[in-house]
Amino acid sequence: MMKHLLCTALVVALVVLPGSGPAADKIRVVATIPDLADMARHIGGDLLDVRSIATGVEDIHAVPMKPSFATLLNKADVLLLLGLDAEHAFLPALLEAAKNPRIIRDAPGYIDCSVYVPVLDLPTRIDRALGDQHPMGNPHYNASPEGGKAAARAIADGLGRLYPEHQDVFQRNLEAYLATLDAAIAKWGMVPFGTIEIRAGVDPTPGHIAQLEESMRKNNVKLVVRELQYPAGLAESVAKAAGATLVELPVMSGGIPETKDYIGFLDYNVRTMVKAVQGS
Repeated sequence: MMKHLLCTALVVALVVLPGSGPAADKIRVVATIPDLADMARHIGGDLLDVRSIATGVEDIHAVPMKPSFATLLNKADVLLLLGLDAEHAFLPALLEAAKNPRIIRDAPGYIDCSVYVPVLDLPTRIDRALGDQHPMGNPHYNASPEGGKAAARAIADGLGRLYPEHQDVFQRNLEAYLATLDAAIAKWGMVPFGTIEIRAGVDPTPGHIAQLEESMRKNNVKLVVRELQYPAGLAESVAKAAGATLVELPVMSGGIPETKDYIGFLDYNVRTMVKAVQGS
């Protein structure tokens, strides 16, 4: 009897293990940031098993490396990235360690979500004296709803090329997602005025700060925004001197608990700024 039970258990194990649960038959997608992961879930629905490398609290240019990331990428069918060299500090090394030909650059599973995004802030020359430049242009398009729409289209088109049997599903879900995003965009609106840093990564001069504060007072600027990853001191000082309100905002979904998806991230930022202006 014991021998029979052991043999039966072995057969059951052999049957169950290869399936490894309900996600086994799904398309395995790894995104570099939560925003792209959220878009993929909306577009692919139950067809996809989606994971994100970053959680939303990191600086995308300096995501800490973990061995588990290489394991995740090794099993992936699809990789979604911001592109424009946003992930240059960690992704090339992870892809080399993952040894997955399905998602290396130029492979079908390597989906650069910037392909439909108009490139902004492309430098005419590269010079460290000019600060932390983006040689390929500004990769932070996910902070713009229009950039998000372009990324979502890139995801749907890329998945459709890889899995043409599901292309209709991807396109139908894309249109529904874009309609939801358009409805949210319709209620948002704000005009940027200036920046505390003259250039990314370069500390502002006292003269620049003084001029900025004076200009803010003259133009009745009510709001100063600080990214969560940056120190608060200087932003607090500028806001106080200009009579403005300081708000702290995440740069991608997951940066704070209230921003669990991409539209929620954008909506939180807008609502936080509007609330701050109304209360000032």
